[in-house]
Amino acid sequence: MKNPDLLNEEMAAEYIGMSVAFLRYGRCHGTVGNNTPTPPHLKLGRSVKYMRSDLDAWLAARRVEPRIASAATPRSGR
Repeated sequence: MKNPDLLNEEMAAEYIGMSVAFLRYGRCHGTVGNNTPTPPHLKLGRSVKYMRSDLDAWLAARRVEPRIASAATPRSGR
């Protein structure tokens, strides 16, 4: 029986909106680009799997809240 919470690298890449190459590079080097860490993975024999909960936590850690302009701040161009 397959575990729906374990994703292969193609499914994981699609789930987080990144490429398989991003995940592979991150597994080898730990980070990608500007020190962006990649999600944790499981090595099961020759297979690489990603837990959906780890991917959700990885995405949540990269969430950026919008900055709200203060009412006291004058707008430029007026």
